[in-house]
Amino acid sequence: MSVKRDSFSVSITVGAYGSAFGASAVAADFSVLQACLLSLLLFSGASQFAVVGVIAAGGTPLNAIATSTLLGTRNGLYGLRLAPLLKLRGWKRVVAAQITIDESIGVALAQKDEAQMRKGFWYTGFGVFFFWNLFTLAGALGAQAIGDPSAWGLDAAVPAAFLGLLWPRLSDRKSWVLAGFAILLALTLTPNVPAGIPIISCTALAIIIGWRK
Repeated sequence: MSVKRDSFSVSITVGAYGSAFGASAVAADFSVLQACLLSLLLFSGASQFAVVGVIAAGGTPLNAIATSTLLGTRNGLYGLRLAPLLKLRGWKRVVAAQITIDESIGVALAQKDEAQMRKGFWYTGFGVFFFWNLFTLAGALGAQAIGDPSAWGLDAAVPAAFLGLLWPRLSDRKSWVLAGFAILLALTLTPNVPAGIPIISCTALAIIIGWRK
């Protein structure tokens, strides 16, 4: 399968998930414009859902930013991996940083030679960016059009989305153990601390356990 076909199949599949984000954002009382700007400027699925989830739960903007930042730190590590390959300077580095996501890195590293890796990165990064933003708008407009999102169950979209992101990654015993401890920690903290703190604490727990491995 060619790198273009790889990139397109990943882009359309992942991009379509942006509709869930758009609907989730409107369900959390974000405007259509705010939802679209989050996708356009932040452009990191898990981090975007974190912002919406924390705000929807009554958390402060500071908690939302902290949670989103923790979830997005992996993109910086991706950049360190790809920098020697891309060898970019100036404004091109800024553009590349914006589309450095799980999918663009995954397709790039799956290729056999450096030229194909670079194509995989750019094609997938721009492809996901286009479709994610397009479907964010569609999801936000659709949720706005139906009236009260909670009446349709869209208020459950954020936790459902996080579960969808997490489930495929539970591939070994250590992952399940970590998930179990995270659930216990979140359930213990949620009634007693401000919204957003349980997510930050569970992220810190994952870092600690990962470091000890």
